[in-house]
Amino acid sequence: MRPFHALFPFLIFILPTLAGNAQAKPNVILMMADDLGYNDLACYGSQLHKTPVLDKMAAEGIRLTSFYAGATVCTPSRMALLTGAYPPRSGWPGGVVGYGIKPANGLSPEATTMAEVFKGDGYRTALVGKWHLGDVEGLQPMNQGFDEAYFINKSNNQTKQLWREGKLVADPFDNRRLSELFTQECIRFIQENKSQPFLLYIPFTAPHFPAQAHPDWEGHSKNEAYGDVVEELDSRVGEILGTLDKHGLAGNTIVVFISDNGPEPGQKKWAQANPFRGLKWSSMEGGTRVPCIVRWPGKIPSGQTNGDLTAAIDLLPTLAHACGVRLPAKSKPKVDGINVWDTLTAKGTPHPRKDLLYWEGWATPQAIREGDWKLYVDPVKGIEGSESRAVLVNLADDPAEENDLASKYPGKVAALKSTMRFQLEDIRKNRLGLGGKPLDKAPKEKRGKWLK
Repeated sequence: MRPFHALFPFLIFILPTLAGNAQAKPNVILMMADDLGYNDLACYGSQLHKTPVLDKMAAEGIRLTSFYAGATVCTPSRMALLTGAYPPRSGWPGGVVGYGIKPANGLSPEATTMAEVFKGDGYRTALVGKWHLGDVEGLQPMNQGFDEAYFINKSNNQTKQLWREGKLVADPFDNRRLSELFTQECIRFIQENKSQPFLLYIPFTAPHFPAQAHPDWEGHSKNEAYGDVVEELDSRVGEILGTLDKHGLAGNTIVVFISDNGPEPGQKKWAQANPFRGLKWSSMEGGTRVPCIVRWPGKIPSGQTNGDLTAAIDLLPTLAHACGVRLPAKSKPKVDGINVWDTLTAKGTPHPRKDLLYWEGWATPQAIREGDWKLYVDPVKGIEGSESRAVLVNLADDPAEENDLASKYPGKVAALKSTMRFQLEDIRKNRLGLGGKPLDKAPKEKRGKWLK
């Protein structure tokens, strides 16, 4: 048997390596498509689009079928994703920056973002894609926890400028090549930061209108330019995942793919949310129920499909838990998200999220879901009867939301109203104002018409 002093030089060499491996924090890549519908990926049922990369990613991890974006339009969806809070807690008055919200306003610098949380734990952070949370100095990505930012500040139909931090790098940009440019930037960031933990947030502009095919992808799909853009997006995701493989990072990287809301009304000829009705701006299922795929080889079991109620606001607490990153004791705004890591990793414990609130695009609270039950408390175009009363549907039996069961289950209606009132009151008492220039007048308090 060797004496201990003979092993000492070996231990001096190997123990730091073992400790480093044991303590290595996973990377996080959070990808978000823009206006991609629930039924726009082949793994979610599309017969029009070929999406082999995302289909494979779903097969290697978990595909969620009751996942909800942070809101039904762009700006509040991003507020919710980055803060883990319902968007009215961040002062959202309705609309988006540049349409209903002045460009001088946006997410408050007081808000605690996912980037700030991870950066505070030693992560290198980057935003590559669409920001849409404020244009002016003080409201840009660099002020919200991102070490690097390569971005357009609003939707691709609202601006033609591309920025790197505070420097304008293209005016106008070529809309056909944005996915290509964003992907190249992501690859550079991964290669330059492969030796340290990183959080890479990639809010793609695709397939937001105008959907214009990249020259190499024009005519590629069965669904005109919209389909070409979706299929290119799938391929670009493959390039990013391939970079992880190339550098041996796939096994230590959590990759999430979601959409920010449902299909844009102007793209309803091509975009699909089947079997759900409703589009972007609407609180119907098609407006906010979107694809969500999560992969972490060796940690998240492969081949899963899960229908538990989950939301974009849950990603901040869930990813923080998975990475061993501590959330601030008192985040601003108050976090509404719930840690669903045990569900993603198939621990077999009860799923923690029981209910979810819905707003339409102008910030009127309109519905609540609890289990399979959904109650509308405000008139909604497309929901028959909602113009005169609260409407109750069961999503398990009626995903198209066509059968009102309120008269049959009055106790359920009363209970859901009570839950919704309680949560909305808490939001009213615990929220931030918009960042930027003071508003000319306080936003009008909004409430569901039948929530009395």
